[in-house]
Amino acid sequence: MMEGMVQDEGSSSVTSSPLQCFSLMSLSPAAQLMSPPVPWLRELKADERGLCLIHLLLNCANHVAAGQLEHANAFLENISLLAAPDGDTMQRIATHFTEALARRVLRSWPGLYRALHPPTVPRLPPDALLARRHFFDLCPFVRLAFLVSNQAILEAMEGERVVHVVDLGGAASDAAQWAALLQALRVRPEGPPHLRLTVVHEHKEFLDLTATRLTEEAERLDVPFQFHPIVARLDNLDVEMLRIKTGEAVAISSVLQLHTLLAADDLAAVGGHQRKTAPPLAKNPSTTQLHRIVQMNHQGTLGEMLEKDHANGHSPSQDSASSSSLALTPSPKTECFLASLWGLSPKVMVVTEQESNHNGPKLTERFMEALNFYAALFDCLESTAPRMSVERARIEKMLFGEEIKNIIACEGGERRERHEKLEKWVQRLELAGFLRVPLSYLAMLQARRLLQSYGCEGYKVREEDGCFFFCWQDRPLFSVSAWGFRRF
Repeated sequence: MMEGMVQDEGSSSVTSSPLQCFSLMSLSPAAQLMSPPVPWLRELKADERGLCLIHLLLNCANHVAAGQLEHANAFLENISLLAAPDGDTMQRIATHFTEALARRVLRSWPGLYRALHPPTVPRLPPDALLARRHFFDLCPFVRLAFLVSNQAILEAMEGERVVHVVDLGGAASDAAQWAALLQALRVRPEGPPHLRLTVVHEHKEFLDLTATRLTEEAERLDVPFQFHPIVARLDNLDVEMLRIKTGEAVAISSVLQLHTLLAADDLAAVGGHQRKTAPPLAKNPSTTQLHRIVQMNHQGTLGEMLEKDHANGHSPSQDSASSSSLALTPSPKTECFLASLWGLSPKVMVVTEQESNHNGPKLTERFMEALNFYAALFDCLESTAPRMSVERARIEKMLFGEEIKNIIACEGGERRERHEKLEKWVQRLELAGFLRVPLSYLAMLQARRLLQSYGCEGYKVREEDGCFFFCWQDRPLFSVSAWGFRRF
């Protein structure tokens, strides 16, 4: 079976090692349980170890989804022999996906889970703030989103004397974006407008710091400025709180935030209670899928492996995700909120979202989508920061790791990281009454210039139907689209 297929392809480095035995064990129904841990796992070479971890993770995810906790525990034991938070890319990824799967298993015992993870008062951990700052500095994606969003706002507000910008906030909100906008408005040929900035954020301390910094910057630049903070989460926001005034030209910016509204829809769909049961079991990874991963494992880093497979139309998540890639799940909360934003008659709304589908109903579907997406992000860091970098470790643990845990371990209203691709946001925004506004060629030039400053050929930006996609190699990771008010 697996052995014959690999030999036919000439992958002698796999079939001549202990990994041959592992491949047969992982695919054989009679040998799924691997406990106690297999000692020769520690002796694998780097490329063999990466393949082994993929096998273990795929099988473990399927056992977790099926509620086969004893089998899942056995695979978790073996993964722990190979995963390492400071190792190579695959070892680091495995560390965070393993923790996410373990947390999901632990939720089968609510009392034990709550004892180990008691509810806490919402706050902004300093490490999380640092992690987002490091991501902003080391990878260009958020910086690109701010740059393109600001350019779209500047172009839409040309000639306006009173401008009201609404930042829908969230984790990606940053004073740096609006400090840059203040500087750009100051040098307008017609002079700066009066700028009102409303920022929505659930942490008051963040809003206080942002207000202080931007007020000082506006005074230094001599730009008329008002700051309006709103302490709220997006799913609890009433648009009346934005206090839009007659005569203001309105712009709305949402960076990595709209997807959090989808959690409220799911919570309402189950009557205000989180799901108690695991999602249905998806089929175990097919021999063909695993064989493709075997082939890829000898062609570079994990991100390159998965992306090359994706480019050939053989993405490991292709089969599981195809059924939900275009179907738009009803989302009354999100639709109502977007309709209320349309009611503000904004001149422009700029939306940045993750370009991946992490909102599928099945655990195994989300697992494979997340593995593809975060493999590319971990590859970005591998090319940017040393393995022992404290900044890199913070990003992987406090940013990527927390998102992975939320995608894999949580359900219902707790699962807020419900990323969906641009094709679905296009449908929602058009249904709400918005009209797509093509992003400008100037914005593209600025984005490419910024990428050149990073000195890394792996980062790319491409345009499609007036929208921008920020990519690692050829894999889109984030999308930016601009929207205008359409009258009926």
